[in-house]
Amino acid sequence: MSLLDLAAVLAGLLAVAGAIVGVLGVVGTTRPPRPPSALQQRARRWWVGPGRTRREQRSHQLKVITAVVAGALTWLLTGWPAAGAIIGIAVPGIPWLFAAGRAEKQAIARLEAVEAWTRRLADIVARGIGLQQAVVATAATAPQLIEQEIRDLAARLQAGGDPTAALQQLADDLNDYTADQVIAPLMLHVADRGEGLHEVLTGISRSIAAEIEMRSTVDAKREGPRFAVRFLTGMTIMLLAYGVINPHYLQPYGSVLGQLVLLFLAGLYVVLMASVRKLSLPPKRERLLPPADRQTVGAPA
Repeated sequence: MSLLDLAAVLAGLLAVAGAIVGVLGVVGTTRPPRPPSALQQRARRWWVGPGRTRREQRSHQLKVITAVVAGALTWLLTGWPAAGAIIGIAVPGIPWLFAAGRAEKQAIARLEAVEAWTRRLADIVARGIGLQQAVVATAATAPQLIEQEIRDLAARLQAGGDPTAALQQLADDLNDYTADQVIAPLMLHVADRGEGLHEVLTGISRSIAAEIEMRSTVDAKREGPRFAVRFLTGMTIMLLAYGVINPHYLQPYGSVLGQLVLLFLAGLYVVLMASVRKLSLPPKRERLLPPADRQTVGAPA
């Protein structure tokens, strides 16, 4: 099949898909709205990505679009479906592999911000200031990495919202086990107005500081596996570049069987690299406070 034939097939598929979407947009559907299925939720997470902010989500979406376009162009130019699939996976996959160390460093920096805010909150509470007033006072000097979340919390409290719900929203925004350790006592204090909040927050702050020191030490020791991932990935890219420069090198993979073998080898490589990357990162702990959408109505936080 020539490049013109492939382009014609792709154009035909896009035309049919566009016609179907157009008809549905004009006519509509009579089916009542239903909650999204598990497959739809996974597709949305795949499209939106793990980013916390809208900017991070848009960056992820741009990578997805770039991967699809690069894969399609590679398929059209080479005539190899396997090459298109490999390039489509490599465009977002290579930065993802190289970002393993950066992700852990960002997590540690975020913990440092939570620890600094907790220590600051404990100091203000020790002066006899109420919790809500203390949270509002910390909004102006909150660490940069959690500044927006703390300001949103202060705005909700100043607007007269439910303090427990506001703290729950903060926990969902931070989405971290250690942050839940700070927020859970605050929620209990709102409920019973007990004493000793300063001592509790001070103890939690020291615990977070110890965790930061431990994770920093472990992160330094994990640089070996991360270097192995970067080295093997770099060597693989060099081999692929050599194959592009010398077409005879990849000629055995031009057949249908060769395409299947190439896809198998690429899949095996992805699994191995993902496993090594996972070993270089600490296991993610489950949240101490369940997200608001998972709590049963009337159940305590």
